[in-house]
Amino acid sequence: MLPDRRAVVFDLDDTLYPYRHFVLSGFAAVAAHLARTSRLDRRRVLRLLARAARGPDRGRELQVCIETFGIPAGLLPTLVGIVRDHQPCFRLPLASVRTLSALRAQGWRLGVLTNGPRALQARKVAALGVARYVDTIVYAVQHGSGAGKPDPEPFGEVLRRLGVPARHTIFVGDDEAADIAGAAGAGLVPVHCRVWTPTDAPTRASAAIDRLSSVPALAHTLVEEAMARHAA
Repeated sequence: MLPDRRAVVFDLDDTLYPYRHFVLSGFAAVAAHLARTSRLDRRRVLRLLARAARGPDRGRELQVCIETFGIPAGLLPTLVGIVRDHQPCFRLPLASVRTLSALRAQGWRLGVLTNGPRALQARKVAALGVARYVDTIVYAVQHGSGAGKPDPEPFGEVLRRLGVPARHTIFVGDDEAADIAGAAGAGLVPVHCRVWTPTDAPTRASAAIDRLSSVPALAHTLVEEAMARHAA
């Protein structure tokens, strides 16, 4: 039998949504800016940036754009700032909505614990509309050393807000160091999310998922196992 107080906490980027959607949203903002200021074709710029992101120039998309269209190199910091500071335009995937709704219907407390600058992450949260599906959102850099996960303090803060003990809390995240090692170190039960970043790499997590729809049943099993170990 499951405890009355139990929770599932999710990382945000590449866990509840694919991070590439944020990147593409930023590229769209850059394309719109260059269309206004440099009279470039917005769709052509966006196609170039998206194509670069899928190939060997991934991580250098803006530099490729500058080189291709003859844009002054001094504009690179401006374009980087547009990606970083733009208001994202994307939605929470249906799989995430269904998973969060199913967990809530089953009586789980729900939280989000995310790394990254608070203002940036808050814009993502607002665009995704994730707050309506969870009980609390914790910005990790506001707790502990300020470095974020895997510091134990951010995990402790989300547990405090949810009012659930660590051993009854599943943490779902994609990053082996920040999420999996961090959650395990804080006493939570870690689950490695491979939905948006498939990998066969070894993990310290108690389980790994390649579909978010697996979380409700898996969380049930893992908490029952944690209770059995604690009772023993």
